Amino acid sequence: MRKLLSLRHWQRTFGRIWLLLKSRNVSLLDKLLFTVPVFLYWVLPDVLPIPFLPIDDIAVTMILAEWFARRMESKYNMK
Repeated sequence: MRKLLSLRHWQRTFGRIWLLLKSRNVSLLDKLLFTVPVFLYWVLPDVLPIPFLPIDDIAVTMILAEWFARRMESKYNMK
């Protein structure tokens, strides 16, 4: 829990995301797997199957960012 509230943790996570999105080693499909759902949730949150989902846009972005960073780093052996 302490890690999730740490600004340093999220700074590193979003730094890792930025590096992964810029990397030529990560396929375009994998990059879209992160960016499209995040973008759609930011633009169309009430159109999703569960309207008025009580999770904030930034919370969804943070959850997906953590998942994406771990998955891509393990898939492409980056770290």
